[in-house]
Amino acid sequence: MSSCFKSAIFILFVLSVQLQNLQAKSAVPSGAVRPYALVAGGSKGIGFAIAEALAKRHYNLILIARHEAGLKQAKAQLEKNYAVRVEIIAKDLSFESSATEIATWCKEKKIALKMLCNVAGFGGTNDYLKLPLDSLRYMARLNLESTMALSLTLLPLLESNAPSYILNVASMAGFAPIPEKNMYAATKSAVLSFSYSLRYQLKKKHISVSCLCPGPVFTKPSIETDTKEKLGWFGVQMAVPVARVGEIAVERTLKKRMIIVPGTLANISSGVIRFLPQRWTTAIYAGLGG
Repeated sequence: MSSCFKSAIFILFVLSVQLQNLQAKSAVPSGAVRPYALVAGGSKGIGFAIAEALAKRHYNLILIARHEAGLKQAKAQLEKNYAVRVEIIAKDLSFESSATEIATWCKEKKIALKMLCNVAGFGGTNDYLKLPLDSLRYMARLNLESTMALSLTLLPLLESNAPSYILNVASMAGFAPIPEKNMYAATKSAVLSFSYSLRYQLKKKHISVSCLCPGPVFTKPSIETDTKEKLGWFGVQMAVPVARVGEIAVERTLKKRMIIVPGTLANISSGVIRFLPQRWTTAIYAGLGG
């Protein structure tokens, strides 16, 4: 091997290392100007797992949820385990005024917002035809309207701290209609569609939009029971631990991935679901009792 060729390889290696270091610095903030990530629905479940994955990367955090007790517990745990600052806001995100109030709070505090994570959501085994109208409206407001509203009201802060990120949480249920989870699947499909469009709208502003679409995540015993009843062994194998979901979500968001489906089996299954005509997948879900 010639000396010129060896020198060229060495130069390319050095440049590659420098590029990786620059990317790491932009994705993993530190120091006095350390920016914040806001996690709506960050006190438990997937939201807390995302918050923890961000804390590992030295992001300061703002956690939003309805119940102050859960927020205080999450704050104590994160601040104890990681050298980060955690702010908490107890607020019902289904209220029309919540997004504006949160944005005003962030502006008054001069929060250097680098990432918005819209995780808050409502669903379950009971859905349309089984829930009262108030609950159905709450689901639509929390799952979709809060995502839309926070993305808009916090956009100026994200733009001023660009390059920045928005992570919206949908579900594999958003890839096809599910009769037993009609409203839930519909709201998550809308979040997915909204995320696709928003990604292109914000591209020139250097704000990357990603959408997390997990399969089964056993954050509650009822979810595990329902998954086993409807999908059996296959559903259990497809499930991904919640901490792993949070880690994958943050890692791929920082890499500017659009669709994020944690787990190999869930990823393959989601590809099949998206390939098939929706009338087929709807009939399949109906046959499974879903």
